[in-house]
Formats: sequence, C-alpha cells, structure tokens
Amino acid sequence: MSLAPRLDIRQSQSLVMTPQLQQAIKLLTLSNLEVEAFIAEEVEKNPLLDAGAVREVATPERPEREAPAGADELVAGTAPSEDRGLDLDYATESHQQDSVADGGTGPDGGLSLNGTSGSGGLGGEDGPDWDSLPDDAPNLAEHLEAQIALILSGTDLTIAAHIIDQLDEAGYLTVPLEEIAGRLGIPFPRVESVLKVVQGLDPTGVGARDLAECLALQAKEVDRYDPCMAKLIANLDLLARGELVRLKRICGVDDEDMADMIRELRGYDPKPGCRYGGEPCQAVVPDLFVTRTKNGWGIELNTATLPRVLVNRRYYQELRHGPQDKGSKAWLADCLASANWLMKALDQRQRTIIRVATEIVKQQEAFFLHGVAHLKPLTLARVAEAIGMHESTVSRVTSNKYLSCARGLFELKFFFTSGIAAADGGDAVSAEAVKSAIKTLIANEGAKILSDDTLVELLQAKGFDIARRTVAKYRESLGIGSSVQRRRARALAG
Repeated sequence: MSLAPRLDIRQSQSLVMTPQLQQAIKLLTLSNLEVEAFIAEEVEKNPLLDAGAVREVATPERPEREAPAGADELVAGTAPSEDRGLDLDYATESHQQDSVADGGTGPDGGLSLNGTSGSGGLGGEDGPDWDSLPDDAPNLAEHLEAQIALILSGTDLTIAAHIIDQLDEAGYLTVPLEEIAGRLGIPFPRVESVLKVVQGLDPTGVGARDLAECLALQAKEVDRYDPCMAKLIANLDLLARGELVRLKRICGVDDEDMADMIRELRGYDPKPGCRYGGEPCQAVVPDLFVTRTKNGWGIELNTATLPRVLVNRRYYQELRHGPQDKGSKAWLADCLASANWLMKALDQRQRTIIRVATEIVKQQEAFFLHGVAHLKPLTLARVAEAIGMHESTVSRVTSNKYLSCARGLFELKFFFTSGIAAADGGDAVSAEAVKSAIKTLIANEGAKILSDDTLVELLQAKGFDIARRTVAKYRESLGIGSSVQRRRARALAG
C-alpha cells in the first residue's frame, strides 16, 4: 500500500441547506412581531427594500395594472419585464380588518375551509397613539430612595441606600443586619435604627426580614397589633396547617374573634414590593384571526403586525442605468436576488401558516363551536399528513404564534393535546377536555369536598376512562389543592 500523496476524484450526492432555505425555515418559526423586527434589519442592509405601502398614482402614460406579479413569477423570471424583481403590492389587495379593534362582523377576506376568499377593507393607518400610553412607573428601589432622601441625610442616608439595595423584588431584606454593619463599619444599633426608618416607608411592610415581621408592620400601621394578633402572627405555621383549636387556645379568643383576625390577615399584602418590582405584563398580539362566516370559517393573518415590503422600483432603475463597474453590478444583482428571495419566503410563510391553521380549525371545529369540553386529541403528524407537509414544518409554524377567535386567544400549540380513552370504547377525548371537567366538578363540589377517588367515579360516569393518578396530575397542573387542602382552606375561610 502506497503512502505517497495523490489526488482522487469522487462523485457523491448530499442534501445541502442553502441560505435561502435557512432563511425560509427561520421565518416560519418567528411570530409576526419577530418577523417585523427581522424585516427591519433586512431593510437596513438592502437598499432595494422599502418598508411601507406606497401606491403609485395611475396616469395615462402608466396605467395601474389590475394585479401585480407574484413572488414565484418574479423569482422564476416569468413576470413582465417592468415588474421583474418586484413582489406583490399589498396596497392593491383587500384584507380583513387588521385587528379586532377595527370592528367588523367577520372576515370577508382570507382563506376559508371551503377554499373561498372574499374582500374587506384595511384598518386605519394612523398607528398607535403613543401619547396615550402610560409612562414607565418607578421600580421599588427608586420609589424608596425618593422617600428616604426627604427624611435622612449624611451617613444615615448612605446606610438606608445600602439597605434598600439589599431588598429583593418582594421587599424583604435578604442580608443580616450584622453583615451590613460589618461591611459599612457602622455600629449595629445605628444600622438597626435606620432599618426602622426604612420599614416606615411606603408600601408598608418593606424592609421586613420574614413574613411574620411584614404582617406585623402592616398590622401596626392600621393599629391592629394587639397581643392576640401578635400571638397569631407568631404562630403562622399553625395557621397554615389549619389548627384553629390550638390557635384559639394560644391567643385566648373565641371563634368570632379568631375569624375576624384571620380575615384581617387576609387583607394584608405578603409581598408589598411586588407592586413596584418586575416588568409590566406585555399583551399578546394574535398572529391569526378565526371567525365564523356564512360559508364556514374565515382564517387570515393579522396584517396589522406584518409590514408591507416592496422593492424600490425607481431606485433600482436608477442604479442599473447609472455608471457602474463590475463590482457594483455584482453587488446590485446580489441585492436584487436577496430581495426577491425574501419576498418569496414571506409569501410562502403566509401560505404555510394559513394552510396549517385551516387544518387545525377543521380538526377542532367542535371546540370553536362548543368550547374546550369538545376539544379532540390532535398530533403534529396528523396535521402534517393532512396538508402534505413534514411534521417539523408544522411544529415550526405552530411555535410562538397565537390565534384569536370568539372564544378567546389561544396559542396554536394549545390545540395539540394527548388523548384519554373513552369508557364506552368510543372516540378518545382531549386531555384539556378532561381538565375542564375536573375543574368544573371541583368548582361545583358544594359542602362535600370531592376526593380524587370520587372524581374518578364521576369522570367515568361522564365517559372518561381515567386513573386516579392521572386525575391527581391534572388537578395539580390546574393549581388545585387536594381534598385535605381544600377542606382546610374552607375551614379557614369560616
């Protein structure tokens, strides 16, 4: 066997993901808002792309065409010469209302299950009223520092600022005072006196070192911290276990006084700092609208969150006919190809999302008509087989996307659930339908608390073949306590 270097020619086949294919796959996974951010980056990089819907006015010399060329025609080069390299002009298309706020009784546009599409008007183009949005509220530290600066000064203000820095988002002091005193080189009594000042700030209860101290501060604020309340707060562990008889003996009160004190404790805030800390909740923007129409179900994308991207026709013509060298021509050709492929990827993304959503609505029509109790088991593979796509494509389409219908706002993943066998051998039911039944039974249990075994019997009477451990798992996932916990909570509620 020779070990000398040599050249060999080999022929092989392999599947390679082109940059265009990677871009299309990436766009499928993104939500509408993420697509908007992605397009904004592409517009900055590609001078031939324009974000917006600038519609040219028709003139005798240049009449308006009835329908612009599609993305597939543009990429394939079969579009008219004047429009090659351009995508659909969405200003000439008609859509359903861009958002629920635009009103309307149903989608006149978009795809429906019977394969028809209608027309509708675009919503307003004024955009959101940014002036009407509230300003960012101060966080807990800023709120406390603004107050303490009016009370203390000098070294005491420095100590107070350090204590405020050690508060967690709930308003509790997480560092021992001894450690703060040693770190600052300040006597412990002085640090403790500054902490008392911090604990007197708004909201009441901040600066507490545990739950008992937090509740005690709030009780003192409303002048309810008598010896009986102090003993109750000192024995919160007994209250959590529901040992009311022992608590009444320790506090020396009767049933009426104990119920009154427990009611008072329930009105206190165990985490006073949370009203200032944390990020504000962000509203979920739907990616799809589903509305019932005369001909079936209307399904369309939320175009209010999808920017309209076009190729700048005039700028491209100016650059093409202007003085260019070889490198400039190559750069312009790359920009045009990139713009065309982006148009095609966006067009294909919208078509794919509509196809997947249409099949979901078709499979789960009973849910849209009657509610979650009629939700059926559904898998990604079943939808993929019905629409002739790969399962991974359906998974990407249903990620980070929400559907708005008459029953509320739902993530597309919500409609894919496991199945529970029917007791009579009929069709399987969705796990979400079983959870809904469990929640309804417990909500209507009345004076008699239902155990998990009783829930199993009631569910089997409804036709659900379910085990006790499954009932317990579903109950815990709903955040519902066991029968012992619910009985104890009812006793504490009086």
